[in-house]
Amino acid sequence: MVLKIINSTEIKVGTNIILDGEVYTVKKIDISKTGRHGHAKCRIEAVGIISGNKKVIVVPGHERFEVPEIRKNKAQVLSKGDKKASVMDLGTFETMEIDCPEEDIFNSLEENENCEYWDVEGIKIIKRKL
Repeated sequence: MVLKIINSTEIKVGTNIILDGEVYTVKKIDISKTGRHGHAKCRIEAVGIISGNKKVIVVPGHERFEVPEIRKNKAQVLSKGDKKASVMDLGTFETMEIDCPEEDIFNSLEENENCEYWDVEGIKIIKRKL
């Protein structure tokens, strides 16, 4: 679900945007203003939240981007499998299997401990241990 739509000149470092159907976090942005009749150009460096891929794009200043809604929830780890953890949401007591793309976080998880998972456009991933 899209939270809002912003122009590329309104983007700040740390903003989450949707590029090519995937959610990215902006790590660096350079805005250059051109001559009298030109348009501002924005060079955006972003890293994918789920995939970890880096993307660099250059767009006009009036280009519009969607800002996704990211829900951050707490859960208790019930068990661990192959790059996935079975967790129980601490608010709704719902159990689910969630991916953990970062190996160091996955290795630090232990049963009966709490973690934080993000719901990014319907895709759930474990982001950190609490």
